[in-house]
Parts: sequence; C-alpha cells; structure tokens
Amino acid sequence: MKYLLTFCLFAILFSCQNSENVTLSSEENNIEIVDVPGLNLDQANNLAELPLACVGTEYPNKLGQTLGGDDDLKSPQELHPAFFGCFDWHSAVHGHWSMVSLLRRFPNLEKKKEISEWLLKSISEENILKEVEYFNGKHNASYERTYGWAWLLKLAEELHKWDSADARTLEANLQPLTDIIIERYLEFLPKLNYPIRVGEHPNTAFGLSFAYDYAETVGHSELKNLIEKRAKDFFLNDENCPLSWEPGGFDFLSPCLEEAALMARVLPKSEFQKWLDNFLPQLKSKSFQIETGKVSDRTDGKLVHLDGVNFSRAWSLNYIVKALPEYQHLSNIANQHINYSLPSIVNDHYEGGHWLGSFAIYALNSINL
Repeated sequence: MKYLLTFCLFAILFSCQNSENVTLSSEENNIEIVDVPGLNLDQANNLAELPLACVGTEYPNKLGQTLGGDDDLKSPQELHPAFFGCFDWHSAVHGHWSMVSLLRRFPNLEKKKEISEWLLKSISEENILKEVEYFNGKHNASYERTYGWAWLLKLAEELHKWDSADARTLEANLQPLTDIIIERYLEFLPKLNYPIRVGEHPNTAFGLSFAYDYAETVGHSELKNLIEKRAKDFFLNDENCPLSWEPGGFDFLSPCLEEAALMARVLPKSEFQKWLDNFLPQLKSKSFQIETGKVSDRTDGKLVHLDGVNFSRAWSLNYIVKALPEYQHLSNIANQHINYSLPSIVNDHYEGGHWLGSFAIYALNSINL
C-alpha cells in the first residue's frame, strides 16, 4: 500500500510533466521533443522511499556466495551487517548511495533524520570491518566483481563530495572496504585479457566508468591511470557497434552506449570525436532515434531490467553530450528514455523497487553534468 500510494503521487507528477510534449518537423524526420525531466524536492521525497523501504529488508535475499563449509551458512545480516537488504549486496550498496545522493542535494528531505540515523547505524566502523572480513574470505576474491565494486566506489565518491560532518564519519568508516575494492581493481584489471560486453552486471565498461569517477574525484592517480590504459586496450580499436542488437531481453545496461560513455571520460575531445565516428557513426545524425526498452511485466525480476536499460542509456547519452556538445540532439533521446520508465518505478513490486530508484536518480543527475 505504501508503494502504491507513492506510485500514484509519482505518476501524477510525471504525467503532468509529459503532457506538453510537442513535435517539431524537419525535412528529414518528425522528431518528438519531450519535456526535460528534473529532480525537485517533491520527487526526491518520493524516490527516497525506495531505498528506505529496502535497505533494512533482509528477505527475500540472493546471497550469490560460494560456500566453503557449514560455517558460511549464515543469515544475510550476519554475513553483511552493512549491506544485507534490498535483495542482494550490490542493490543494498546503491540503495545507500541513493540516500546519500538525495540527502546531499536536498538537505531538507522530509525523512532526513531517518536517513541520517540509518546511514550512521549501517555504515558503522564495526559493520564495515565485518564486510571487509567477508571480502577477505578464501572463496570471495571475485565476489561482486565488478558491478558491486563499482557501486561501492560510487558510494565512496558521493560521501567524499558531501560536505557534512556525518559524511566525514561515514567516509572514514567505509574507507577500509573502499581500500579493498581499489586493491581488487588494481589486481584484476591487468589480468583481464578481454572485456566483458554483456548488458548485465559484469559489463566491463560500466565497472570501469564508476571506478574512474571515484579515482578522478579523490585524486587516486594509480587507479585512474590504470583504467585509462585498460579502456584503451579494450575498446580503442572498436568499430560499428551493433546498436540495433540492443537491448537484449534481460539487459539493464547498453553495451554500446556504456562503452561510449567510458571513452568519453578517458579520451580527449578530438580523439573521442574520431573514435565515436567509427564506433557509432549514426549518433551524429540529428534525425537519429532509438526506441525505448519496453517492459512487458514489471512483476518479473528479469523483464523489469528494461526499465534499467532506459535509465542507463540516458546517462550514457548525457555523458556523450557532455564530451561533445555538438551532439546535443542526443539529450532529447535521453529524456525520452527517462520519461518512459520514471513514472513506473515506484510501485508495489519489489522486483524493480529494490534497485531502480538508484538508476533513476543517477540518470536524472546526469542531465546536468
């Protein structure tokens, strides 16, 4: 009922927003120019309900662990006292990121006190040391590689950028786990001979992008330089990415656009322009269009991934526009993708509600890069 009420409010907000779409005619094509979505305090209050509803919800839970013996058979909260909710570890991590991101941008959130209290309780020194202990387990070297790693560094980055006393405490508490994740990246990336180009968790370009953002924000030159090198090793010679093959039926990331967004980060503008012309030449056309991912059943945990692909396409397109302002026409496509999925993410289905809020927030934040 709580989700349903919030959904109704959310749907009203965004149906009003999208009611004034207009169509502009050109000689080449009819392009629907949609309203630019935005994140205001009312919407932030609604979006905050999603992580608040899941970060402390232990079950259902998908642990994704390798059992080394009977001693490993423990409850999610025993294994992961900081990040035990939201169905799986990485969703719990980016649920915490969502709360930090919203609180940093909207210090007058209605549930500011509740969020702050939860963050300080969850990301405590004691809890994080238990998380570190898990990552140091004999069978856990590849645990959450690299999707969960990426979101952990995104959480650390957000805390670093948040100017508050609580943020300094939380950042310090999280640091031992942050250090573990950095070490894992530094160890793993030189050994990865081939990039992983799927539209789900292991996607290499996504994992490198978030880690790069962290390294750039905090000034971690070793990690930043390694990511730049490996991104070029993996992707510099790529051409004609098959965008028409996307999305796959379960994708929540766009392999082509995530790669382009990474290269927008690591290449100088002139080099990126040349690379993009070879990689996705169709993006240059002002008549370029790509249909949003269509969700047939939001109660299905896999099919609802297509809402995620819409948000991830949006933030990737906005990163391309940031690097190449002459590609401003791609912003409208990003907005179309956000507007399609945004009204539907707050509902009574946990399958999407436990993670899609983070994707929506990050996509909305990307509009003003």
